[in-house]
Amino acid sequence: MFSPSRLRITEVTDAITTKEFNDFPAWLYRGESKWSRPLDASVAEIFDVIHNKHLHNGMIIRWIAQDGSGQSLGRIAAFYTEDSFRQIDMPTGGIGFFDSVNDQEVAALLFDTAKDWLKEHHLEAMDGPVNPGMRDAFWGCLVDGFHEPVFNMPYNFPYYGELFETYGFKNYFNQYTYQRTFEDVSNLHPVVFRTAKRILSSPDYQFKLIEKGNKQFAMDFCTIYNKAWSKFTGTKDITEHEALTLLKTMEPVIDKRLVIFGYHMGKPIGFFINMPDIGQITKKFNGKFHWYNKLRFFWDLKVLHRVDRVIGLIFGVIPEFQNKGVEGALILFFQEQILKPSFKYKTFELNWIGDFNPVMMKVAEFIGGSIYKTHVTYRYLFDRNAEFTRAPLVNQGEKI
Repeated sequence: MFSPSRLRITEVTDAITTKEFNDFPAWLYRGESKWSRPLDASVAEIFDVIHNKHLHNGMIIRWIAQDGSGQSLGRIAAFYTEDSFRQIDMPTGGIGFFDSVNDQEVAALLFDTAKDWLKEHHLEAMDGPVNPGMRDAFWGCLVDGFHEPVFNMPYNFPYYGELFETYGFKNYFNQYTYQRTFEDVSNLHPVVFRTAKRILSSPDYQFKLIEKGNKQFAMDFCTIYNKAWSKFTGTKDITEHEALTLLKTMEPVIDKRLVIFGYHMGKPIGFFINMPDIGQITKKFNGKFHWYNKLRFFWDLKVLHRVDRVIGLIFGVIPEFQNKGVEGALILFFQEQILKPSFKYKTFELNWIGDFNPVMMKVAEFIGGSIYKTHVTYRYLFDRNAEFTRAPLVNQGEKI
């Protein structure tokens, strides 16, 4: 037990407090078999203000909540980026890496500390749990579907949602994870076949699996991403250099059967990018990725083939080719890979589908998926009299 009156907050400023910040969840989730410790290096990248481009014109800070005996009871990070001041409604910072014992006073101390710091830096609201980076990692509070997480996606105790909502956070949007198995491929929606076969049979369209080492695919990714995702709030264009770096980073774990590009008359128009869930391997490493674990990783991945789950990372079609059957063609081309005898994966999780994007929810359903997990991105307005509105819908009026 601990004494609430003796709670104190400690800023993470050195190697000792950084280690405590990273180790605390392992203590909190001891005995919870579904929880997986992320790689310490992956967490460190988020807080590296030099290499994390999202922080180049921003700030990030971390704290630990402890009792009088020095026992850690919770942790939290707060940050703002250049984009925090470009939100459509109000300047909004972020909180993330929130973990706490099941005690509202501990959670309130952490939330208050983050709120006060953000207010000092002229923010008017805070979203959480989020991170200053890509949305496919360390994002959202799990509220339904307490299954084993995929790589770098959060798993938390069921009481976390109550801690957020009791403090005053409200549901800004849901982010869904859709799942399907690969054992039965007959559950694809008929619309997929009707729209896709016409495209696949046309000589004007080509669909390709990625070729490792071919830099052109990085250029094509850059082109499609910047056109297909430019309408989404908070999404920045990427440069060709960033695309090349991303491809180089992913290349060791890429399974080319899972990465599909679509072209029209030789021009890139769409992609469907998936990867093996390497979290099935890294969960054994207790956050460490030293040379021995690297050897274990590639042995399990490439030799023993111990990954049987696929993560859907990103799906996109450039605006001028949306609603013309390209979405279905990408899906059906992927289906062709699933039917090959060498395809040994068992399940597929299409990660991070926001409820503000009904078109992508339809895509997930057409693939044969159903909602498997629900994470919530919460928002807290510092002006408690201000009107709260949920995230605006995108792609309204569009059809698959």
